Amino acid sequence: MIPGGGQPNMQQLLQQAQKMQQDLANAQEELARTEVEGQSGGGLVKATVTGAGELRALKIDPKAVDPEDTETLADLVVAAVQAANENAQNLQQQKLGPLAQGLGGGTGIPGLPF
Repeated sequence: MIPGGGQPNMQQLLQQAQKMQQDLANAQEELARTEVEGQSGGGLVKATVTGAGELRALKIDPKAVDPEDTETLADLVVAAVQAANENAQNLQQQKLGPLAQGLGGGTGIPGLPF
């Protein structure tokens, strides 16, 4: 039998896992507060989303508005939102990637909720 039953190592492991989980939660909160922008049409349409991907603002330059061609405007809006979401995904990778890898790359520890 190992002196101490190996408990200090397991306790250390659990503390480390809890800290990593807390760091991940903090990073997710930071992402929800951080805003990133995407644009299309050379800046005629700008979309602002949070790092979590929530659309917060949409700005449309009056030059982009043609009552005879609403399809182009719709395409510009979609492209701007997609660009903003891509920027949000890149931000997520920067913030969460290292933390997720620290948690075993998604495999986690059996019996723990991550």
